[in-house]
Amino acid sequence: MEVAHRRTLPEVNQTAHQPNPGGKRRLNWKRLFSHRELLLALGSGGLMLTAWVWGMQGMMPWISVALYIAAYAVGGYVKAREGLITLIQERDLDVNLLMLAAALGAASIGYWNEGAMLIFIFALSGALESFASEQSQKDISALIAMKPETALRVGEDGMELVPVEALAVGDLLLVKPGEVIPADGVIRTGSSAVNQSAITGESIPVDKQPGDGVYAGTINGEGAIYVEVSSPAEGTLFAKIITLVEQAQQEVPGTQRFIQRLEGIYAKTIVAATLGLILLTPWLLGWSWSFAFYKAMVFLVVASPCAIVSSVMPAMLSAMSKSARKGVLFKGAAHMDHLGSVRVVALDKTGTLTEGSPVVTGLYTVEGVDPREVLAASAAAESLSEHPLAQAIVRKAQAEGLPIDGAEALRALPGWGIEAKVSGAMWRIGKADAGDSLLPGPLAEQLREWIAEGHTVSVIQRDGEYIGLIALRDEVRPQTKAAIARLHELGIAVAMLTGDRSVTAHALAKEIGVDLVYADLLPQEKVAHVKALRERYGSVAMVGDGVNDAPALAAASVGIAMGGGGSGAALDVADVVLMNDSIERIAETISLARRARRIVKQNLAFAGAVILMLIVSNFAADIPLPFGVVGHEGSTLLVILNGLRLLR
Repeated sequence: MEVAHRRTLPEVNQTAHQPNPGGKRRLNWKRLFSHRELLLALGSGGLMLTAWVWGMQGMMPWISVALYIAAYAVGGYVKAREGLITLIQERDLDVNLLMLAAALGAASIGYWNEGAMLIFIFALSGALESFASEQSQKDISALIAMKPETALRVGEDGMELVPVEALAVGDLLLVKPGEVIPADGVIRTGSSAVNQSAITGESIPVDKQPGDGVYAGTINGEGAIYVEVSSPAEGTLFAKIITLVEQAQQEVPGTQRFIQRLEGIYAKTIVAATLGLILLTPWLLGWSWSFAFYKAMVFLVVASPCAIVSSVMPAMLSAMSKSARKGVLFKGAAHMDHLGSVRVVALDKTGTLTEGSPVVTGLYTVEGVDPREVLAASAAAESLSEHPLAQAIVRKAQAEGLPIDGAEALRALPGWGIEAKVSGAMWRIGKADAGDSLLPGPLAEQLREWIAEGHTVSVIQRDGEYIGLIALRDEVRPQTKAAIARLHELGIAVAMLTGDRSVTAHALAKEIGVDLVYADLLPQEKVAHVKALRERYGSVAMVGDGVNDAPALAAASVGIAMGGGGSGAALDVADVVLMNDSIERIAETISLARRARRIVKQNLAFAGAVILMLIVSNFAADIPLPFGVVGHEGSTLLVILNGLRLLR
């Protein structure tokens, strides 16, 4: 490893250009108008228009008919294929065959243009829905396309290009400027700005220095860096994201599942009613056969549930796409739907509301004792310990530029702390008790004050005499207060579930504005409280990052995992992943989910009202077939475009 660190960084003449799936985007018109289904729909519309113009000339009408047939074939191919697959494989009718039957019925009674218009608008609406589905995955598709295949591994014998699957924890890699970082790791040498937008949704590259972590699939900037692998290929955050995306395709909202179940029954009912209109009305109402057939065709067109079928998924998929661009990944549209109904958000404390690692927040010494001497000696005694509190003291001394001398006669004191000889004196550092009666008056008063504020306090002895206190605390994330305030603006209650002490938890809750506090919890007790919150509020989101949070994430209506530093277990069971650990995105995403639900409700109400109005108008006002086509398919286009608004 030392040999590798001394190697000269190679010169690189060019920078690779990679896709940026995390960047902000509006509707991509170029992508839209290169979409295969849309091109077929537009081709159908062009043929229909040409056939209509030719027919107006009154010359060789068979050419006009041939052009209409071509329009039917070009526009109806995709939907006919889908409908036949459903009919053959699932033995069920769907809206695709229903609309094609209506178009062919219109043609059979001489309404070639109306049938072609029906095919054109139906194909156009289907293309837009397909585009919405693909748009929701395009950021992730770009991410998967960036999957690194090889890595430049540095060894004692030089460098070799190896598959990423061959990398092991501890391997040292050289990542040149502009290259995709091939594995999760820690920078050992070099510095650079890394584009993490594909993973975290950050639009601005992040400056990275030695000691900073980097993710597989992110793009190195202008500086060459040496990275020590910290995770095998299958355990990288990148690999976990791909797994999440694959799972997302299996989930659909409950409303959509209900519509899918209803679609087959509804289609059969419409077909039966159409046949009834054709066969029975001449006998019952005295209609002519041609008039009955015409009315039946209008009914078949206007009663088809195209707009209802298209009311849900375009909106949900568009919302998922917008969230993905901001670093929030959903495992399925169903979870977007559920998040919109959340009334309380429960959050783990450590690593979610806080940074997850303690820092020294205060040092108090008795009169006549130099605080810098106490900090330096404490750091020397703690320097060999891996305990997070010990490491926080060492980091504080290093930040103050204090010399950390070697410690002698180091001995752990089980259940209390540590002792060691530093510079000839015997020092002891251990946990304090709020009721410790052995402390001098000023120390005892300061101890009680710090504990009431939620600090963890260590007491310090020198040669058996109490001389000082060190306060430590897991610092609150900078964005925590604003994130909770935003949730309150949405009318959402905020609960904290933590295994930490009650005093510490309540002090933190008071500081950041949490409504409900549950402390001293074991993992199974977190689950019990999540279930109680569900009974009280109806729908609850749980946010966590650790293995101990996984059961609670699974028990919640929606589980939200911290993707940056979250455990594999938390990512596995969560429904939503915050790739940049940005808890301020929670309220924003809930607001987006609520907007998606509102749009779905608008779509369903509008689609149902249009279908009912057109059915009534068919019998009460004798609307012509062209009006029925435009009204029905126009409503379908409107609900899809209404859903696509969420892409902005």
